[in-house]
Amino acid sequence: MSRTVIRGGLVITATDEIHADVLIEDGRIAALAAHDSTLAEGWLPAADRVVDAAHKYVIPGGVDAHTHMELPFGGTFASDTFETGTQAAAWGGTTTIVDFAVQSQGHPLREGLDLWHAKADAKCAIDYAFHMILSDVNESTLKEMDGLVEEGVTSFKLFMAYPGVFYSDDGQILRAMQKSAANGGLIMMHAENGIAIDVLVEQALAEGKSDPRYHGEVRKVLLEAEATHRAIQLARVAGAPLYVVHVSAEEAVAELARARNMGLPVFGETCPQYLFLSTDNLAEPDFGGAKYVCSTPLRPKEHQAALWRGLRTNDLQVVSTDHCPFCFVGQKELGRGDFSKIPNGLPGVENRMDLLHQAVLDGHLTRRRWIEIACAAPARMFGLYGKKGTIAPGADADVVIYDPTAEQVMSAETHHMNVDYSAYEGKRVTGQVETVLSRGELVIDQRKFVGRAGHGVYTPRGISQYLA
Repeated sequence: MSRTVIRGGLVITATDEIHADVLIEDGRIAALAAHDSTLAEGWLPAADRVVDAAHKYVIPGGVDAHTHMELPFGGTFASDTFETGTQAAAWGGTTTIVDFAVQSQGHPLREGLDLWHAKADAKCAIDYAFHMILSDVNESTLKEMDGLVEEGVTSFKLFMAYPGVFYSDDGQILRAMQKSAANGGLIMMHAENGIAIDVLVEQALAEGKSDPRYHGEVRKVLLEAEATHRAIQLARVAGAPLYVVHVSAEEAVAELARARNMGLPVFGETCPQYLFLSTDNLAEPDFGGAKYVCSTPLRPKEHQAALWRGLRTNDLQVVSTDHCPFCFVGQKELGRGDFSKIPNGLPGVENRMDLLHQAVLDGHLTRRRWIEIACAAPARMFGLYGKKGTIAPGADADVVIYDPTAEQVMSAETHHMNVDYSAYEGKRVTGQVETVLSRGELVIDQRKFVGRAGHGVYTPRGISQYLA
């Protein structure tokens, strides 16, 4: 039996802050005890490893429930592989990702899921799971959903955007929601009115408006709010729960809040880019705004207050990254002269925990809410809690030693994501990951990577613990 003791830190979970030592046995949390207790002292002679966490936080490994490693998009692929992306996640204090397997139109769900298993198998430095993107809803794929839920793929993403690629019409969405209502799955929705957006894109380009800033202008706030409202009503008709991904606009938050005030099982996620970046970035000169093209798009800064408020009031439950990196050189540049051809996506899997800690220091969140939205809530939302997202006896020993006083400057020169720019270049933050354990094994040790590809294992999920 291998034993590790993490000694002297402040253990922070979504519900508690306690000065305690943590005992890890064979990859799981075995016990917690006060620093000065006889029980804690008794662990030390038998420990194989003692990790000093004095003056540091001891927090659960982050759970990033929205990543896109190696995603094909716009004639290219997201630049992070499962190997590079999971290493970068670990550097940033995330120990579990839930990525999106993609169904190709005209092909079964199983084929897409098998392809993503092949991409990730023996490559990941941390544990991983999958959602399933439904891009072709029909009788056959609806039947497949039941089998996927039974084997631990319990969430399905649909798109109201991207006609001709991922788009589903309202009838297809309703059928998928009805199926999820019956089998316990959770529908995740990209809520933007893609049909209307395509009209506005065509009109903007016809008027010579080709710069990256127009990406944000055509993807109107009202078209996110309208789609969010419509998705909620379809879910009500189907009697199904709904999780709206990457919420960016105040009006969309209002739709979620209204539904939740009615007691509906409706949930929302936002991302660091919407909390810290804005349309000012999309307007950067010399095509620099292309770095910030993602969908939903960045919004004017005044929307940020509503997002922070939604996180505090629990109208938004989760902060994920929607990590989908494309290099500026050779990838984002595909859209020079036509913003609609810029690959949509930002890098961020390495930055999330640090940015949210900065939000604690800035007064937007409490420390426990930081852990809630970055660790516990995503684990609960997607059927992983108890195993992931907390520090408690029986949980996997996914643990981060976090230095709350270390200062750093975010930069492409120092990050570990496989992308040639940082969305937060030059941003100064306080707080940094020092040591990371995944199932009790060191992945980051005193700011050095000591992990390996293949340590991370596929983790089947239960149904959402908010619904069970």
